Amino acid sequence: MSTHPQIEQQVTFFSTSNLNISTEFYEQKLGLELWLDQGTCRIYTISGSGYLGLCQASEILTPPADKQSSVIFTLVTQQVDEWFEYLKERGIEFEKPPMLNEKYNIYHCFFRDPDGYLIEIQRFETNDKKKT
Repeated sequence: MSTHPQIEQQVTFFSTSNLNISTEFYEQKLGLELWLDQGTCRIYTISGSGYLGLCQASEILTPPADKQSSVIFTLVTQQVDEWFEYLKERGIEFEKPPMLNEKYNIYHCFFRDPDGYLIEIQRFETNDKKKT
């Protein structure tokens, strides 16, 4: 069995209707660190070699109408409740507060960015932590 060539980094790109509003949301409210500014695209460090890129939408690159249901951007952390409180203090409105999802054995919450993308903050529960 052959192995595939190495993947060094991962970037997920979102198109945005207003780069300034999205920049404020991801930098000021989420506190993400800018990794690379390409003018009409800004790339943020999420963790290790995982990144999120925001690109100004144009006639060529426009977000799909159903993007709200087609993408979930998930941030994995043990501190779901702490993130929930941190973001609530910054005016973020949540679609779903932190809760246990027994089907997937995760604890998570959901909110949307200024362009309507669904963001999930979650932790994977281990069997010894599972709440009954």
